[in-house]
Amino acid sequence: MAAVALKVKSKNGQQVLKDLTSDSTVGELKVFLSSIAEISADRICVLCGYPPKPLDTSDDSKKLNEIGLKTGETLIVEEKSVQTPSKPTPLKPVQNGVSHEPIGPSRPGILMKKVVPSDNSCLFTSIGFVLNGQVDTTVHTLMRQIIAMEVASDHETYNEAMLGKPNAEYCTWIQQPSSWGGAIEVAILSRFYGIEMAVVDTLNAIINRFGEDKNYGNRVFLLFDGVHYDPLYLEQNDGGIQTMFPSEDMETYREAEQIAHEAKSSRQFTDLNKFTLKCMICDKLLTGQVEAQKHAKETKHANFGEV
Repeated sequence: MAAVALKVKSKNGQQVLKDLTSDSTVGELKVFLSSIAEISADRICVLCGYPPKPLDTSDDSKKLNEIGLKTGETLIVEEKSVQTPSKPTPLKPVQNGVSHEPIGPSRPGILMKKVVPSDNSCLFTSIGFVLNGQVDTTVHTLMRQIIAMEVASDHETYNEAMLGKPNAEYCTWIQQPSSWGGAIEVAILSRFYGIEMAVVDTLNAIINRFGEDKNYGNRVFLLFDGVHYDPLYLEQNDGGIQTMFPSEDMETYREAEQIAHEAKSSRQFTDLNKFTLKCMICDKLLTGQVEAQKHAKETKHANFGEV
């Protein structure tokens, strides 16, 4: 009966769990993790491996060696979320100042936008919403770790030409709360969660699909205005919400396309040549993407925030 030492990462930081053995049960593990992470045992979600993948903790009677846990493993503990109705900001297609209802008489509701904070982690907060049904501004920490571990594990794919900086430098950069996410990060999280992520680009009136070639069963929608991400979801007639849609659901997809076209025609997007950024290192205000890129080149400062 060998002792098992596990590294545990949660919202409360990193700790080492030394109170278990290979004969300890999943139920006992969940009790300890519940105490460390301050999460109810029935709401615990455990990720393990490299890159992290969900660990099957559904059978409390199983022993740790039966689910493949060995001493030295790192566990990432997060809380399962339950979808709850909310009162978000509607995003209806608009033409000549007149709102139009969604396409098709059989729709069970209306496609809506949920506004999330502009805190440099809007992409990760938006993905957290479509996964869990609620706005949680802490999810970016875990997602940044997932991305960094994936990038660090594949130097050939994630080379300097692709990342715009050396692999190790990128891995440090993306884990900083001030760093923005974009296409690379969406692609990695799409693969990690096994979901197609459709980014509705209102600047160019197109939808960029990440994971469309993987035949994933579900699709989620993220609205992107050139700078900021917000999640889209369906508010159902009974007051519930739906954030994931079957990949074959082209009715919702066409409605998202219409939103992209109508948003562009009504200029509901950020002009990349005029929006204001602040350098988070020296506090200098910059106008537009070109100025930001020039400042980064001159100063080597690479952390910018929305203003």
